[in-house]
Amino acid sequence: MKKVFTRKNCCLLVAAVFALAIPSSGWCSGKKQGAAVNKDALVVSVGGGITNGDYEPWSWEYGFEGIMFFHSALLKIRVDVQTEADLAASYTISDDRLVYTYTLRDDVKFSDGTSLTAEDVVFTYLTAKDSGGAVDLTMLEKAEALDAKTVRFTLNKLFSPFVRATATLGIVPKHAYNTNYSRNPVGTGPFKLKQLDVNQQLIVEPNPYYYGKKSPFTQITFLNISEEAALAAAKSGQIDVVMVNPEYAKEQVAGMHLENIKTSDNRGFNLPVIPETRNTAGDTVGSNVTSDPAVRRALNIGVSRQEIINNALNGIGTPSWVRFDGLPWANDEPSFRDNQVDEAKRILEEAGWVDSDGDGVREKNGVRCEFRITGRADDLQRYNLAVAFAENAKKLGINIIAQSMDWSEAKRIARAVPTCIGTGSYSYYDVYVAFDSALAGIDTVDLGNSGMYHNSVTDGFINAMLSAPNEAEAIANAKKAQYDGTTGPNVDFPYIWLVNIDHTYFVRDGLSLGVQRIHPHGHGMPVIQNLNEWSY
Repeated sequence: MKKVFTRKNCCLLVAAVFALAIPSSGWCSGKKQGAAVNKDALVVSVGGGITNGDYEPWSWEYGFEGIMFFHSALLKIRVDVQTEADLAASYTISDDRLVYTYTLRDDVKFSDGTSLTAEDVVFTYLTAKDSGGAVDLTMLEKAEALDAKTVRFTLNKLFSPFVRATATLGIVPKHAYNTNYSRNPVGTGPFKLKQLDVNQQLIVEPNPYYYGKKSPFTQITFLNISEEAALAAAKSGQIDVVMVNPEYAKEQVAGMHLENIKTSDNRGFNLPVIPETRNTAGDTVGSNVTSDPAVRRALNIGVSRQEIINNALNGIGTPSWVRFDGLPWANDEPSFRDNQVDEAKRILEEAGWVDSDGDGVREKNGVRCEFRITGRADDLQRYNLAVAFAENAKKLGINIIAQSMDWSEAKRIARAVPTCIGTGSYSYYDVYVAFDSALAGIDTVDLGNSGMYHNSVTDGFINAMLSAPNEAEAIANAKKAQYDGTTGPNVDFPYIWLVNIDHTYFVRDGLSLGVQRIHPHGHGMPVIQNLNEWSY
C-alpha cells in the first residue's frame, strides 16, 4: 500500500530522525525549509549500506562494480562503459595473453600523503584474491612489482575480462592496511573519511592529494535512515539528495526535482530448466513446471512487462527481456512482443497443459501449472515485482505463488523456488556467470546460472569470450553465447527478465549530479560513482 505523507506524519518522521538516527555532530543546521541552501556541504541518503563501515575495495557492497569514493583503480569505466587509464598511465598484454603489465602514473598519493607504489598494487591484488570478495581473481597466478611504478600480473589461464577487473578494484596502501582498515580507509580516491558512526552516518571530505577533479564541497554526509524518514526530511529541507523507490517517485518535494537515471540494473526471475530432483544434501532443486520449455516460453511472451511495471514500480522503468539490456554485450536479436496471451495459451495447450477442472489453473499429467517465487523481504521493489508478475501470469492459466523471504534463504532455495534477481555489471564476465554449464550444478548454492541451464554451444562461445585476444572479439562471442541464430538462452528462457529499473532520486534544485554513466546493479548507490563531479 502506498504511504501517504501529511504535514503531521512528515513532522513526526523528521522528529524520529533527529531522535534516533542523528549523532551528536548533527547534519540539519542551515537546511531548514525556506532557509538559504548551504552550498558548501551536502546531506545525502542513498541506502544504509554506505554507512556500514566496510570500506575495503573488494567488499560486496562498497566495492561492487568499482563504486567507491575513498579509492581508485588502475583503470576506470567511462560514460560509454569502455575502460580508460586511471592510476595506470598505460598497460600492455603479452602475445600469449597471460601477462598484463601496468605502468603507474607518477603524481598519485594516498590520502595520508604517501606516494602510490607498485608494491601497494601487488599487495592489494593478493589480499583481494585471498579475500574471495566482489572481484574474482581466481585466474591470477602471481603479481609482481618490477620497479616502483611497474606491476606485472601473470594469469593461470586465458581470461580477457581481467582488464575490466582492473577497472573495479581500488588500491589500498600496504603500509596502512591493518585489522581496522575497513573503518579507517586510506586511499587514492577523491574523498577521505572524516567521521563514521557505523550504521548511522558517514561524513567524507575531499582528499587534498587527489590527482583528479576535486569536489567543491567541504563535506558530504551520508545518512542511514529509512526511506520514509529520508523523504520526510527532504520535504522539510534537510537533505539534498534522496534515493527513493518508485513507490514514492510521484511525491512532490518543494525545492527538489526527481531524476530518473537509466540503468542496466535488471530484474527478473530464474526459471529452473531441470525437473524436480534432490541434491546431495537432500534438498529439492529443479521444477516439474518450469522445466517444460513451453511454460518458460509462454511466460516470456505472454505476460505484459509494462503492466507489471505499472503495478509494481509506479510505471517507472523500461521493459526488458534480456539480462544485459543497455550494455554493449546484450543480444536482443531474437526480439519478440510480449502480452501475446492467445499465442502463449496455444503454446501451453499444444504442450499438454490444459485446465481440465475449470479452476483457472492448467494441469499436465496430474501436475498443476503452479510454482512458488520469492521476493526478498528487505527490498520492496523485488517483492512488488514478484506479486505483480504472479498476478499477470494468471491470465495464462499459470498459478504463481509470490512470497516475501529473507534474502539468504531465498538464495539458498533459488534452484527450486525462483527468486527475483537483480543484475547488471560493467563486465561481460557476467555472461559466464549467467549461463555457463560449470555453474549449473544442483549442489551450487548461489545465483550463478540459477536456471541450471546446460548448452554446449553456449559454453563454446563463452570459452571463446574468455580467451578472446581483444575486447571486440570477446563481446562478439558474448552476444553469440546468448543467441547464435539458432540456439542459446535467449530462446530457451532459463530466466524471465522483466524490467531495467530506473534509479530514482529527489535532488535539490540547482544541484548537478554530473554526467552519470549507465548505472549497474547496486540498489541506487551507483549515483555516487562520480561524487567528486557534483556541483551547484
